[in-house]
Amino acid sequence: MYHSECGTCGNHNIGGLIVSCLICERIEMIKQGTNPYFIAELETGYAVIGDHQHFKGYTLFLLREHFTELHFMSHEMKKKHLEEMSLVYEAVFNAFKPDKMNAELLGNGDPHIHWHLFPRYDSDPLRRRPVWKLTKELMFRDEVKPTSAELSEMVLSVKTEIDKLIKQYK
Repeated sequence: MYHSECGTCGNHNIGGLIVSCLICERIEMIKQGTNPYFIAELETGYAVIGDHQHFKGYTLFLLREHFTELHFMSHEMKKKHLEEMSLVYEAVFNAFKPDKMNAELLGNGDPHIHWHLFPRYDSDPLRRRPVWKLTKELMFRDEVKPTSAELSEMVLSVKTEIDKLIKQYK
């Protein structure tokens, strides 16, 4: 579903019920210059560092417009979005040098297309299992939130790699 009536205001009228969208709220913060996790703006979306870094380098790619499913997008927009997601995925890999990368598009909790890009390392005790097998208490604990300095370094690392890849693929 596409919610054109709201743009990216953060609220959606779904069957007469006003629903808040966390992804739209985060995008609005980017537009206002108040999202410290913001990395880069691409044609179809925004790259951001994840709030919690249990998996060092965890990054998200947020679709600019509010769609709930890939198949609701035009073919051209979908192709461009998948291409850009792949570019951000590669940039995260280049920036953090993990042993493996995982990419997930879920939308069950936040029904707005957004990709979870997880660097995975051999030292990860769950390296052969999905990240969601980790308890929420461990994944979202305060100790894995990046400091301001760590966040700035991570943002710069991924942004640098995105810029390199954009130049390389032109």
